[in-house]
Amino acid sequence: MKHPMQLNKRLLTQAVMLALYAGTAVNVMAAEADTAAAAPAAAPASVGDNIEAVIVTGTRRSGLKAVDSASPIQVLDSGSLERTGQPDLIQALAQNLPSFTAQAFGGDTANMTLSARLRGLSPNNTLVLVNGKRRHTTANLAVLAGPFQGGAATDLNFIPVAAIDHIEVLQDGAAAQYGTDAIAGVINIILKKDNSGGSLTGTGGRYIDEGGKTGDAAFNIGFEPTASSYLNLTGETKYHGHSMRSDIDPRVVSAANLATMPTLTQADGYPYANKISGDAAYHLNLLSLNGGIDLGGTELYTIATYGKKTADSFQNYRVPNRIPRMYPNGFNPKQTLDETDYGFTGGAKGELAGWNWDLSTTYGRDEAEIGVKNSGNISLFNDTGASPTEFHAGTFTAKQWTTSLEVNHDFAIGWASPLSVAGGVEYRRDGYEIGAGDAASRYKEGSQSYPGFSLTDAGSHSRNNKSIYVDVAGSPIANLKLDVAARFEDYSDFGSARVGKFTGRYDFTPAFALRGTVSNGFRAPTMAEQYYSATNVSPTQASVQLAPNSPAAALVGINGLKPEKSQNYSLGMVFHPVPKATVTVDAYSISIHDRIVGSGTLFGSGNTVNSPAVVAAIRANGNILDPTVTRTGISVFSNAANTRNKGIEAVLSYASNFGDLGRVDWSAAANYNKVTVTKVNQAPAQLLPQRLLDQSAIASLENSSPKVRVNLGGLWKKGDWTVNLRESIYGPSSGYSSLNNVNYFETKIDTLFTTDLEVSYRVTKAVTVSAGANNLFNKYPDKVNREYVAAARAALNTAAVTQYPSFSPIGINGGYYYARVGFTF
Repeated sequence: MKHPMQLNKRLLTQAVMLALYAGTAVNVMAAEADTAAAAPAAAPASVGDNIEAVIVTGTRRSGLKAVDSASPIQVLDSGSLERTGQPDLIQALAQNLPSFTAQAFGGDTANMTLSARLRGLSPNNTLVLVNGKRRHTTANLAVLAGPFQGGAATDLNFIPVAAIDHIEVLQDGAAAQYGTDAIAGVINIILKKDNSGGSLTGTGGRYIDEGGKTGDAAFNIGFEPTASSYLNLTGETKYHGHSMRSDIDPRVVSAANLATMPTLTQADGYPYANKISGDAAYHLNLLSLNGGIDLGGTELYTIATYGKKTADSFQNYRVPNRIPRMYPNGFNPKQTLDETDYGFTGGAKGELAGWNWDLSTTYGRDEAEIGVKNSGNISLFNDTGASPTEFHAGTFTAKQWTTSLEVNHDFAIGWASPLSVAGGVEYRRDGYEIGAGDAASRYKEGSQSYPGFSLTDAGSHSRNNKSIYVDVAGSPIANLKLDVAARFEDYSDFGSARVGKFTGRYDFTPAFALRGTVSNGFRAPTMAEQYYSATNVSPTQASVQLAPNSPAAALVGINGLKPEKSQNYSLGMVFHPVPKATVTVDAYSISIHDRIVGSGTLFGSGNTVNSPAVVAAIRANGNILDPTVTRTGISVFSNAANTRNKGIEAVLSYASNFGDLGRVDWSAAANYNKVTVTKVNQAPAQLLPQRLLDQSAIASLENSSPKVRVNLGGLWKKGDWTVNLRESIYGPSSGYSSLNNVNYFETKIDTLFTTDLEVSYRVTKAVTVSAGANNLFNKYPDKVNREYVAAARAALNTAAVTQYPSFSPIGINGGYYYARVGFTF
């Protein structure tokens, strides 16, 4: 077996090529470097430009700049986020960070809570902090198959963009420093703490090809309640409308169906009756507070956020013969979401006997009420002659309470810099709950499109973990930085874990440095992965999602989940080829053992419809399935595979000044990421010859995200004018689709180029107007495999309406145009 540090030749070649490319780009601009060096530095704006910012993430040392960090840190200021034209934080981050991939479209309730991932890993492998404090996660689990399956991470969109001062993204394993689940990295959101002034912003936009109408209004204002305090408030309200990118539904144009159901032609939107492919519609209202007061040596501080979201998304159209007396023209069910999210942090920090201390407690809660409307319960109608059209399907609740004490002190021991010693203890309690649906939603097979959660699905669960860490950093000799961290965590349900991290950097000259990291991680399954249980239904197929540690799952040989264990290695360089130009290149390898992945639908031994073990598990779970569906199976989260991610990240920033023509901040950021499934664990005997990961699931892990992503940007400023131009390049990606888990069809998306443009003009000192476009030239991904669509049409399958693959890195909606007005005071 190869030593983990022996990155393959292709990976190292990619690193060298990226470095040479970046160096060439800088040398082309070097002719103007002397002129630029004499001029004041341009204000940093795009990714990688904030290299001089002092960071608090990835280090316990004070006063460290991003450019001097031993780990790769990218800093995004509020202007970088605002200029994306995206009022939601997930998309703003995705457009700035090539290694950060945002979900464009989700299935079922995941379409109303989109998530993102770093370095191609699960969303659950990235830790989100707010002002350095752990942020709670969403209760809305992404269940259906796809690259974001299993995601139950922090919902970033509950943080108003207008409240953010800047964001520090640590793209390195940080389990020993911040928590054993920080395998992919850390996103630390630093809120504004201005105690005066403020801003008002209004944004409106829509997709070029109809749909997605968006309106957003936000304010931020600072107060100084006393001479030694600050209070910063932010509020935001946002609306986003449906989009629809579905193709013609073959069921409503079928001659055989029309002969028996002539009212099909009266279906809403005929022949585009099935509206499932498109954005969910939602209203989102947010409030945040960041405050503090200095009591003379001790500072009290608080963070509070509150969010209220209502949303709905279309499900598959049901033809008239389902409930003809209720819906003679058929019906389009919708899933609904009524979500309340809030978090609160209270703390105090100061100095005692030369030690800096910080004591805080953070509580967060996310509650999502799931409903169904424009639907019905067939059995209830047949048995009683009536059925509701709206149902309460159940409630998800996730909560987290974290209390920590952190201390640090610098010791002068004769090294080139003081030895920084930091440590801390933390206690965290997590809870997850599923509330049952109303009686009508779970009667027999339940409400159409989304049955209510049964009494056997429902339950309340909790766990706690205790941790202690120590972090020692310093420079034993000039130009050498070393940082060693170790953490011990003890889970009430998964035992103890010991993780560590060693980081080093050596500056050979002021213009060149090498840096590297070795670390490991341990991610306990999320509470949702452990305990989620439900029934997913399409017009032709049903699948029962079993909780991995339930008695029902044990009947098919699944006996709970194990923690994921990881090893991270990275090697990089920092290069200053000319004044005001910085190039960073970092290669990494991340191996995860026993990775938690959803299985997709399993039909049992021999892939039969009525496998005895599968049927027994469904009955043990208390489910009664719709008799009209043709296939019934189960799905379950399991430790299905070992994976390895190898990649390279490169960032170039350069500031130029053209005198009377203005100044330009140039940036280039690239990510190469290759995911390999190195092992698929054996399926239990009850499910053989099926595999825990089929061809489609493996392809989803390995190929659904582009291996190459490049952002090229230029920010031009002259007087009252600002123009921001960004070109994004997405490498090829692919995935497989199947009909009845038998025939697999590959869909490929070729390399994509998209252009973002924003033009701003400062009308007065206080008023700025902007207009722009994301995906200016209205590019779409390649369409779903035509053979697959033809087979789905022949089978009158609802999958035939899917035009664009859900794994598309640029979404399925085309270009988005917007305008914005900002007022500062």
